Amino acid sequence: MANKERDYVLGTHDDEIARLGLQHEVWRPRAMAAWQRAGFKAGETILDIGSGPGYATLDIASMVGEHGRVIAFDRSRRFLDTLDARGRQRELENIEIVESDLDEVRFTPNSADGAWCRWVLAFVLRPRELLAKAAAAIKHGGVFVSHEYFDYATWRAMPASPVFEEFVQATIRNWRKSGGEPDIGLEVPHWLEELGFTIESATPIIDVITPDDFAWQWPTSFMQVGLSRLIELGAIERGREEEFRAALDAVANTPSTRMVTPGLLEVIARKN
Repeated sequence: MANKERDYVLGTHDDEIARLGLQHEVWRPRAMAAWQRAGFKAGETILDIGSGPGYATLDIASMVGEHGRVIAFDRSRRFLDTLDARGRQRELENIEIVESDLDEVRFTPNSADGAWCRWVLAFVLRPRELLAKAAAAIKHGGVFVSHEYFDYATWRAMPASPVFEEFVQATIRNWRKSGGEPDIGLEVPHWLEELGFTIESATPIIDVITPDDFAWQWPTSFMQVGLSRLIELGAIERGREEEFRAALDAVANTPSTRMVTPGLLEVIARKN
């Protein structure tokens, strides 16, 4: 019997796969710069924890080369099928796919040279436990790289929009209702230190962007997909849908508008 698709807070539908692709294109330069600073290199084995449709997995696979390996872990079969198809299209043979709920996942101890996760610890039910499992899988001298929010509520419109801010707060409440924690980045550095890592860098990333910036497409694409999901889940009343869509459209499509992005923390830590 086929496994039932295991859903996410934001869903695993085609629109979400497309949104995640756009999101990765926006964040790709920063992700690759982090991997380079961390020392990911050819021949290594890297864990992609919470790979989603695998946009980062494919980039890491190219980075570690034919003699390296990237192991992608995710609970969504739809996401992993997307990754598998794209890996085959690119004739990449160094990708291993593991379907597993990250709250139940098992990693082979002392098997990896490094690990990467982005917006993953914020969604799982037991983030420190997941981090401890990843720590045990990484060899001494190996590196853990994460991108996690530390202050999601910095996502603001300029000038301020009360309805937009209500949308952000509804997103945060729904996130926590599902068992996640959007500001998990506040915990990551000291957890890693407790698990035997040295923090090489902890860098906050907050931008002020305009509609002329390529990055503008990242939050604005989430706004419409996210609103539909919040209405579907009952986190925003369906009777207010037109009000919210009008407010979000005004933020997204007014040339003079700016946005402050959600506060993200990049952590690079090496195992002692």
